[in-house]
Amino acid sequence: MKLYYAPDSIALASHIALAESGLDYGLVRVDHHAHLNEDGSSYLAVNPNGYVPALELGDGEILTETLSILQYIADMAPDSGLCQEAGSRARYRVLAWTSFVATELHQKFMRFTQPDLTAAQRGAIMDLLRQRTAHADARLAQSPWLEGDRPTIADIFLFVATGWFRYHDVPTTIWPHLHRFRAIIADRPAVRRALAEEGLA
Repeated sequence: MKLYYAPDSIALASHIALAESGLDYGLVRVDHHAHLNEDGSSYLAVNPNGYVPALELGDGEILTETLSILQYIADMAPDSGLCQEAGSRARYRVLAWTSFVATELHQKFMRFTQPDLTAAQRGAIMDLLRQRTAHADARLAQSPWLEGDRPTIADIFLFVATGWFRYHDVPTTIWPHLHRFRAIIADRPAVRRALAEEGLA
C-alpha cells in the first residue's frame, strides 16, 4: 500500500495507523496547496478533491477519506487491536469515537482555514472545540483509552487532531487526562516512526 500525505495534516492519523498495523507501506509526500506529488505529477489524478490522505491499495485502487482509510487499515490487520471485531458493541463504540473526532474536532479545526472568518467566529469555533475536547477528557478520566485496553484508530485520530491546539496557543494541559494520554501515545514506537518519516521529530 502507498499513503499519500502532507506533513502534519490529518493524514498523520492514517500514517500512524499503518505504522501500528505492522503492514507494509510506502509514502508519497504531497504539496496539498499546489496539488502536486513529490515527483511533480498531479495529485488531483489520485484524489480529484485535492486533499489528503489517499491510500493506494495493492491492486491500484485508491481509497480516500480518513474514516474509511483508518477502518480499512484496522480490518487488514485484525491482530493489531486497532479496532474491535466485527459485530461487537465495542467496535461500534470505537467507530462512534472516531466519528466524533472527525466531525467535532477535525472539521472544526479546518474551519480556521477559511480566510473570511471574523474574530467572533473564530472565538465561537474555539469555544466549541474546548467543549468537545472536555468531553473526550472526561472519557479519558475513566479509562486510559477511548475504548478497550489498547489504543485504537479512535485514539490515534484524537491524538492527531488535538495536536493542532498548539497552532492556537491552547495548551493541552488544561485537560489533564488528555494531556497524559497524548504523552503516552507520543512515546509509542509507531508514533515516533510516523513523526520521523514526516520530518516532525
